[in-house]
Amino acid sequence: MSSVQNDYQEELQKVQDKDFTYNWVSSSAFIFYLSVFCIVAFAFGGCFKLYNKSYEKPKVSIQESTLYTPKYK
Repeated sequence: MSSVQNDYQEELQKVQDKDFTYNWVSSSAFIFYLSVFCIVAFAFGGCFKLYNKSYEKPKVSIQESTLYTPKYK
């Protein structure tokens, strides 16, 4: 009975060592690096979108009477 219990404890320890939720040191490091990656990716994506949009000039229709040199009918 003792050897069965000992084998069970060894197998349980092996599983817990590999499991993400039982080892808080490696899981916290993983979450930290994941959050840093997400923040950097979000910032890069925002900067890239702003860079692409900065050179687009929309075509705006302006009334001729409001120009610098207005044209009246």
